[in-house]
Amino acid sequence: MLMDGYGRTARDLRVSLTDRCNLRCTYCMPAEGLVWQPVEETLTDDEMARVIRIAVERLGITKIRFTGGEPLLRGGLEGIVAAAAALTPRPELALTTNGLGLDKRVEALAAAGLDRVNVSLDSLDPQRYAQLARRDRLADVLTGIEAADRVGLRPVKVNSVIMRGINEIDIVPLARFCLERGYELRFIEQMPLGPKGEWDRDGMVTAVEILGALRERFKLSPAEEARGAAPAQLWDVAADDAQPGGRIGVIASVTHPFCGDCDRTRITADGQVRTCLFSRTETDIRSILRGGGTDDDVVAAWTGAHRGKPRAHGIDEDGFVQPERTMSAIGG
Repeated sequence: MLMDGYGRTARDLRVSLTDRCNLRCTYCMPAEGLVWQPVEETLTDDEMARVIRIAVERLGITKIRFTGGEPLLRGGLEGIVAAAAALTPRPELALTTNGLGLDKRVEALAAAGLDRVNVSLDSLDPQRYAQLARRDRLADVLTGIEAADRVGLRPVKVNSVIMRGINEIDIVPLARFCLERGYELRFIEQMPLGPKGEWDRDGMVTAVEILGALRERFKLSPAEEARGAAPAQLWDVAADDAQPGGRIGVIASVTHPFCGDCDRTRITADGQVRTCLFSRTETDIRSILRGGGTDDDVVAAWTGAHRGKPRAHGIDEDGFVQPERTMSAIGG
């Protein structure tokens, strides 16, 4: 198993399939984009499938989330999902996506074994969406969300990052939109994983502020079930005459970190093990795969890396330094 020095066991694997993206969200990358990884440095479909097999069969992983960049830009996505779904024990399979083109592939993904999706949606206003994403693609995102719901990838989860001075006005409309359709909304505090030098903690919209805005319109109560290792604190929304009830989550990675219960490990698209989003070090699995290494060699490298997982991400500590990689290159 992947147990670290603080007694935490990783059961959740985040697999980044590409660092490329067809949006340029302000909190993720600069307007001009980034220099993409060379194709030859990215793990092949077979290498990805092997890493996932080892994680499930040898390391006790029970949940896999495919991320990017934008994972829908990976041509072999359906095959990778199918290979993971065929494993025993079968892991839970999820996809985090910006939703562009999801409607065209969602049936094939569901047939391959994908269980559910998280779709990023930061505003329901076309102008504000375009301001944040630097692309006018809101209608395509909404089409993708509807398609996922239609084929039964439920619960459909919607991820929203609130940026001060831009989309605070969308907090309640996003909640209303998701509650009316049975989607599960997740508000996420902005983290220092975007363009270097642009994150400002004092300018970040906090979980407390988000909940305050929600309480002005909705009656919230903490969800009864234990949070466990889940990143979101869940809130039940009471129904009223004008609004169905439902559930909303808030991920306060900065102001109320959940590092003490973290159960995640990560593989980047170029085959590097990361034990934390904010890791300053990585462990090279790609070289083992391409150098003729055995599954035992991969297990030894991965378990060794995970034993050194830090106690916490350290955002609040003196001397914190943002990782060299941005979110798109790490995988959400």
